[in-house]
Amino acid sequence: MSKRSDKKKAKDAAVSTEQAPISKDDLEAKFRQIKTEVDEVTGSAKNKAVPAAAAGGLLLILLMFLLGKRVGKKKSAVVQIRRI
Repeated sequence: MSKRSDKKKAKDAAVSTEQAPISKDDLEAKFRQIKTEVDEVTGSAKNKAVPAAAAGGLLLILLMFLLGKRVGKKKSAVVQIRRI
């Protein structure tokens, strides 16, 4: 399709959707609906994210511990004590 026909369709759609003016109550109702949907989505995402973050944190701590242990073995001096 050409750009002109796309623009004309978009303009026709905008003209044909003109209705009564939007009231404050309409906006508030729509915002409440959107907020409810967002809260549902974020709630389900949090339920999945919290255990994943905890597991990732534990894995990171374990990795740092093992790397530190390895570095400590490489740098530690061997000390021998002799009795006189």
